[in-house]
Amino acid sequence: MGNTPHVAIVGAGFGGLGVAEQLDHVPVEVTLIDQHNYHTFQPLLYQVATSLLNAEDVGAPVRSLFRHQDNVTFRMATVTGVDMPGHKIQLKDGTQISYDYLVLAGGTTVNYFNTPGAAEHAFPLYTLMNAVKLRNRILERFEATDRDPALIDDGALNFVIVGAGPTGVETAGALSDLFYNLLPRDYHQLATEKARIIMVEMGKEVLAPFKDNLRAYAKEELERRRVEVRLGEAVAEVGSTFVRLKSGEEIKAHTLIWAAGVRANPLADMLGLPQGRGGRIKLNPDLSVPDHPEIFVVGDLGEVTSDGKVLPQLGSVAMQSGEHVGRQIARRLHGEPGQPFRYWDKGFMATIGPWPTGLLCLAGRSPGATERNAEQDRNPVELGLVRFNPRPSRQNYY
Repeated sequence: MGNTPHVAIVGAGFGGLGVAEQLDHVPVEVTLIDQHNYHTFQPLLYQVATSLLNAEDVGAPVRSLFRHQDNVTFRMATVTGVDMPGHKIQLKDGTQISYDYLVLAGGTTVNYFNTPGAAEHAFPLYTLMNAVKLRNRILERFEATDRDPALIDDGALNFVIVGAGPTGVETAGALSDLFYNLLPRDYHQLATEKARIIMVEMGKEVLAPFKDNLRAYAKEELERRRVEVRLGEAVAEVGSTFVRLKSGEEIKAHTLIWAAGVRANPLADMLGLPQGRGGRIKLNPDLSVPDHPEIFVVGDLGEVTSDGKVLPQLGSVAMQSGEHVGRQIARRLHGEPGQPFRYWDKGFMATIGPWPTGLLCLAGRSPGATERNAEQDRNPVELGLVRFNPRPSRQNYY
């Protein structure tokens, strides 16, 4: 590499890709490190889990994404630590990678909140492998029940979803379409109408980040689609064939889908840096690490702020923070001062039912949005509902 500055990026999610792409035409060498050689479009994982999409539809090979960016090299590896004084990344295979600038974009992992049995029996939905595993589980339970209908009474066709945020709501809507509109055509002898979808949420409403009328409408729409919504309930224990709630109620269920929360990647714990809620690394306004100006953190791994407000863990935050850090590295190389990160909130959405055949819910702003957003966005996303005519299509079962 000679005297060319070396930028190491850990994580090929939205944030990591944003940094690498921003460094195109910047005089640096970039090494992008991830334990998988593909990028996952996480917002659509629920569609893989519910057979609406194939796995390859939401996964893109990292190397092909940078086929035309010569200063990026990809390394498939697992990071086990960082020697910050020595500016070296330690890999699982025992090798090390030196860096001049380090960007940590490791994302999140599932947070079970110490719920007994959840780690052993729950099905999270945060990685592509999670989605494929859940899809196979759903179809396997229907196959088993088709062979032995007595399993219905044991809860084989009861599916509990923990968490009523966008992931939980979108998964519930897609499962409803799968169970009640599509699978009955294939399981001619099975009483598929006996399948149950039970959503358990500790809070008092679904889609908490959305406005009041959308929360109420989303709950009504879920219930219309035969989703049983349990608000103000929390899971006390998870077993292989049951879910016990803190109220004492026990639900017979062979499958529990965990969509209740995340925490920062364990890499954050290894570094010994100050952490905030959910293990997120605390950062300077320009997204560098305090006392380590050569280290930046983007996306869900860091406590990313804009105008003093902590931002939610969203893909849009990860992408914009990654692009920002790419620009800050370029500024450093030119001897220019750093700039604080400013988030442009374009809004967010959740869908109930398979796109484009379901209900589209739009919310105008994320928590922590600033007045600057209204000035930047001449066509801001307004709060609203859009309904599409249902036209179920054949699913990607296998």
